[in-house]
Amino acid sequence: MLGEAKCLELLAAALDECDCDQSEAILVAQNSALTRFADSAIHQNVAETDAMISVRAVLGKKIGVAGGNQLDEGSVREVSQRAFELARVSADDAHFVSLPGPKPIPPVQSFAQATADCGPDERAQVAHAIAAVAEKQGCRASGSLAAESAEIAVANSLGVRAYTPVTEATLITVVADDDSSGYAEWRGTNVADMDAAHVAEVATRKCVDGRGAEAIEPGEYAVILEPPAVGDMLFMLAYMGMGALAFQEGRSFMCDRIGEKIAGDNITVWDDATDPRQLAWAFDWEGVPRQKVTIIENGVARGPVYDSYTAHKEGKESTGHAFPAPNTFGPAPTRLFLGTGDSSVEEMIASTDRGILVTRFHYTNIVHEKHTIFTGMTRDGTFLIENGKVSKPVKNLRFTQSILEALSDVEMIGREGHLVEYAWVPALKIGKFAFTS
Repeated sequence: MLGEAKCLELLAAALDECDCDQSEAILVAQNSALTRFADSAIHQNVAETDAMISVRAVLGKKIGVAGGNQLDEGSVREVSQRAFELARVSADDAHFVSLPGPKPIPPVQSFAQATADCGPDERAQVAHAIAAVAEKQGCRASGSLAAESAEIAVANSLGVRAYTPVTEATLITVVADDDSSGYAEWRGTNVADMDAAHVAEVATRKCVDGRGAEAIEPGEYAVILEPPAVGDMLFMLAYMGMGALAFQEGRSFMCDRIGEKIAGDNITVWDDATDPRQLAWAFDWEGVPRQKVTIIENGVARGPVYDSYTAHKEGKESTGHAFPAPNTFGPAPTRLFLGTGDSSVEEMIASTDRGILVTRFHYTNIVHEKHTIFTGMTRDGTFLIENGKVSKPVKNLRFTQSILEALSDVEMIGREGHLVEYAWVPALKIGKFAFTS
């Protein structure tokens, strides 16, 4: 760990060298480690230590960005000089107003020493434990355990000074045999909170229950989506237009619909990087404090998230959702939540005459942004529900579905939320979901 003082000292050197109207410097120093296993045996163990410094130089409305991964003072100053030279020869950006000024940044617990210390022996023990659970049922386990720690610092010539250490651990496993597979995952800031045995048991049970899957006809079915599938769907919705740039360019599903009903009364979606249930992080890549932003409230569109560039276009303030420059995508929510309900998956199944239980989606892609239509496949645990019970496993199906139409037809919502790859979400029961092949 470089520490806060050293990180900010390096950024100050970068700013001092950048003789321009405004300047910004970002530093990321990262340690990452990953253990992969397949067929119940570890086949890869890697670790990487790296650093990155990036400088954004502003001359009037001309902007240049340069970066490097050497942190000695000479290299840092050279990055600043390159950013200045790039700004000098760049075209004006008519919409640029200013970098953000400083604001108080509330403390957020985003670092766990146990994750930073998670070494190859500990990761190997997790892989072994998962394999042991799978092998008791005649299955094979594959997956990975990643542990990352980083220091992130942002400074600019207007007085922004922001620093935080962060950690993230991710366990993913697929348990399989010759004709079936099951999936489970865990994510969090503190690897000590991980229950690897539970993850293994969930994936193994899915695999065992999925043996002998049969094909069924495509069509519209009631569907119960478990959290990994819900998180994927919510991420796709965010990509389709929860950021201000998409909204301003007319690409967002929320265009001309702010204040209107776009989903069911029981659907509330927000982004909050300060919530400890997520991978918390106190500020964005411009050093602006992250805010909780309600995007859909009781089915009503409330508005997108902003960085300083898009906020200035509308005379607003950034909500703390900037990405590092240069950024052509604009701001986006990265710590999404979907409000919980009062049901369990078992209660959802019991209430369903005929439907499909989906563990997760695979290979999802956008069909139509404004209509929020996406497509993809089910994977690693798909089951037919008949007369309130799971009757049999079924072969994977392709779906093509409007997300907002699905969120307008949510009949039951899980009472427990889970942090999955893209969001903190509960399970959902949806009245109709279109499986197309």
